[in-house]
Amino acid sequence: MKLCLIGSRGHVWYVFESLPFLPEVNLAAMTTGRQGDSRDNLNAFAARANFSPAWYDDWQKMLDVEKPDIVSVDGPFEDHAKMCIAALERGIHVFCEKPIALTLEDLDAVEAAWRKSNAKIISMVGLRYDAAFYHAWTLVRSGAIGAIRLISTRKSYKLGTRPAFYGERATYGGTIPWVGSHAFVWFLCFSQADIVSVSAMHSSAENGGNGDMEIAALCQMKLSNGAFAQASIDILRPATAPTHGDDRIRLAGNNGVIEVADGVVRLIDGSGERTITPPPCPRKLFSDFVQELEGKSECLVTAEETFALTRAVLLAREAADTGKNISFP
Repeated sequence: MKLCLIGSRGHVWYVFESLPFLPEVNLAAMTTGRQGDSRDNLNAFAARANFSPAWYDDWQKMLDVEKPDIVSVDGPFEDHAKMCIAALERGIHVFCEKPIALTLEDLDAVEAAWRKSNAKIISMVGLRYDAAFYHAWTLVRSGAIGAIRLISTRKSYKLGTRPAFYGERATYGGTIPWVGSHAFVWFLCFSQADIVSVSAMHSSAENGGNGDMEIAALCQMKLSNGAFAQASIDILRPATAPTHGDDRIRLAGNNGVIEVADGVVRLIDGSGERTITPPPCPRKLFSDFVQELEGKSECLVTAEETFALTRAVLLAREAADTGKNISFP
């Protein structure tokens, strides 16, 4: 299978962590997706993976000349939608950074292109494959805590030094879509329900001079099964913290509670409380995607979930902008 890469602004390393286990995939060509963006990250990743791909300045020319089976889209956030559409129209499978679109109109256009295409598309929501969250998901699927009634999440990042595009809504998209996507996909996969309404708030105050970038946000949702979900999102994690991110979830069911934090799973049920150090996740996101394309297995992440996730975070951003509770279509 021939693979091409567009950009490295987000989580392209999900591709590279899987390539050693995918001898059938050849990295044929790369482009940054925007003239002026540094090639350094992609060159370093490719070199470590022992690939010497061709370089293109024009991503559309790359797709037309190389005719890849798969394209990884991780270029400028505001270009995700048109890159996805161009690939889908050419019958190329798409592995795209989240969110796959920054506006609802663009999202509708990507979905329309997908429905007309035989190609598949998913977003880079790699925390589905984090060992602790994956183990918690398997416990929930086994009925360990019964029916989930409340989901509480935390997504906290260090601010650091951000590129200029984070300071503009048009090129960043907002902190709820960018950071919140990870929490929203948890709502969908753990509950196995749809989000039916959302209220939210966000603020760019005290954001270190980063323009429009929201530094903190809160989202509250009702799910189609009557459960509730909430997300606490911030880019306020101290620089001295041991990790870049602090990712947490609490799942309260009618038969118990599961909490995930600091790489471990805490389960409280009728047998009492115990802390579980999870084994490594047996799957990787990009490998899962490739194996589904080959008909070997089903990927945890689906196109339907990708579109539901993107629509949810964009509507949550709208709820925060307007101060309104928004019901989903």
